[in-house]
Amino acid sequence: MELRQRREGLRRPTMRHVVVVMPSAFTLGNLFFGFWAIVSAFNGNFRWAGWFIVFAGILDMLDGRVARLSGTGTRFGAELDSLVDLISFGVAPALLMYFLDFSNAGRFAWILCYIYVVAVALRLARFNVLSAGKPSSGWFTGMPSPSAGMTLAVYYPFSQTNWYRASLAYLDLQHEGLVVLMLLLAVLMVSNVKYPKFPPIGLRSTRGILGLTVHLIILLGGILAPEYFLFPLGLLYMTFGVARATVLGLMERPEPPVLVAERVTDAHDPTLPPPLSHERRSPRGDRRQEPEP
Repeated sequence: MELRQRREGLRRPTMRHVVVVMPSAFTLGNLFFGFWAIVSAFNGNFRWAGWFIVFAGILDMLDGRVARLSGTGTRFGAELDSLVDLISFGVAPALLMYFLDFSNAGRFAWILCYIYVVAVALRLARFNVLSAGKPSSGWFTGMPSPSAGMTLAVYYPFSQTNWYRASLAYLDLQHEGLVVLMLLLAVLMVSNVKYPKFPPIGLRSTRGILGLTVHLIILLGGILAPEYFLFPLGLLYMTFGVARATVLGLMERPEPPVLVAERVTDAHDPTLPPPLSHERRSPRGDRRQEPEP
């Protein structure tokens, strides 16, 4: 009997146990690359620091997909994912920008990086509150922090391309442009601007085929020409949400205001019934308050 209990205790883990552990393994891998990006940025290796943040973003996408497909999502996994995202897509991109450009920009230039990290923390906290116990929709409220972090991360590789040096480098807008970009990303993360999620992949519906096409385009662009492709893709995603919100705001028709003159005219119209009152007259003519129902 005792020998059987020992054998059961040493029994190999089942496939169910492995599937439950996988999302957390991807999340910890996300944290590994985020921390490595910070170390690389501190050592002046800005190119690889940006790519490590991109690797963290890929693992962040995979852990959510695995958890949803396997039905192993837990509250613990969601909280762990938020804490890791704050480091990989908040602290790591902010320090990358600081060591890249803002460390020599002034005594209080680090405050801009701090503002970005605060926006990421607020974005993740709001996401946890809004998504708790609610079905997932096809839109994010505010720009997702992984998208914002990876957009900042791939700026440096893009700025080292021949196309950038031949077309945009002569404007010398690196410092001012990064200030505007970081502030804009921070505002969009805490805003109510809607951003689309990646469509699901499939072959049985138009939406699934569209999702497969989008994933293939991003995969091919990220493999064949990541320096040229990823930063414009991040800017395109950021601009899409702003443009969509602007168009929808212009298309909304405000409710017509109630004119006071129309109310006065209706009050003097003899064909209309008298206005309701909270008081009534008794047969003797004295005014008494309307009794409570």
